[in-house]
Amino acid sequence: MHVAWLELTDFRSYRHLEWRPDPGVNLLIGPNGAGKTNALEAVGYLATLRSFRSVTDDALVNDEAERAYVRGGVDRGEDRGEALVEIEIPRHGPRRTQLDRQRLRRVSDLVEIVRVVTFLPEDLDIVKRGPARRRDLLDEAAVQLRPAAALDFAEYDRAVRQRNAFLKMGAPDEVTLSVWDERMSQAGGKVMARRAAVMTELAPFVDEAYRAISGTASGLSFSYDSEWGGSADATISAAEYARLLAEAIAANRRHDMERRVTTVGPHRDDPSLLLDGHDVRVHGSQGEQRSTALALRLAVHRAVTDRTGSAPVLLLDDVFSELDEGRAERLAAALPPAQTLISSARPEDVPIRGRRWDVSDGKLEEAS
Repeated sequence: MHVAWLELTDFRSYRHLEWRPDPGVNLLIGPNGAGKTNALEAVGYLATLRSFRSVTDDALVNDEAERAYVRGGVDRGEDRGEALVEIEIPRHGPRRTQLDRQRLRRVSDLVEIVRVVTFLPEDLDIVKRGPARRRDLLDEAAVQLRPAAALDFAEYDRAVRQRNAFLKMGAPDEVTLSVWDERMSQAGGKVMARRAAVMTELAPFVDEAYRAISGTASGLSFSYDSEWGGSADATISAAEYARLLAEAIAANRRHDMERRVTTVGPHRDDPSLLLDGHDVRVHGSQGEQRSTALALRLAVHRAVTDRTGSAPVLLLDDVFSELDEGRAERLAAALPPAQTLISSARPEDVPIRGRRWDVSDGKLEEAS
């Protein structure tokens, strides 16, 4: 699978762009602010309907326009033909998305067509910062591996939001609160089962990728901390997780009513990473933490490829400039065969060959 062509209209700095990236390695070279990241962001948006910069859709529309368009053709390989994805992003109002000229019903339908794995300099925050980034990584990987998981995560988020809204009203009716408790525990059980499964699936790839990038024999593994007893174990069923969570919610009900917020559940858990048995966030050096962040992304790519038989598109946004020479070369050697888009202001920082594209002032042209 690869993006065969991309067309942008009023997306970020591109008033109009028609681009046919190579199915292999593409190097986007240009000064800071030229639009390299914007091009990668558009490919990511084509696959996920959200920006990897974590901005709202209106920020994607060019300042001189009222709406942006992202269109792309995805070669699905194996004689499956080309899928057409078309997205209209208005500055105000709902986005419109079509797949093969039919309205997209579910985002998970798009995941079946095109997948991306993105490497960003700020991925270091996954390791160094609070647990939310690590939860997000696991949940995003779960959706990549099994698109139906998106429904479980959405249902749990909705249940927590509604329960919190009810608690904020003060002195809630306990019969009604019990309804939200049940919905939250049932959805939360599914979330925990998804996370346990994805951690088990990623585990060997994470360890292998870390050794390849770091150049050491150190072992990297997952750990999972939960205040409600929900340790990640792929042998535990979603129903059993739901039972454990229901007990924890009931035990904390008075506390939640006093604080007017839900204090236990998968949305509060802390997935962590252990390097030779020690929390890399606390004990790891800067280099070890960076190798860990890279290994996580590489592991997701390998796990998805292994499960689906199709390699996701790799997006590397100015990653090599953040690495020392050794790690840069080892990362380049560890990258799997896949369509790869790499941005850099300095081509000498990128230890990998590919088709070069020069980027400047909203233009992207093949280097002469």
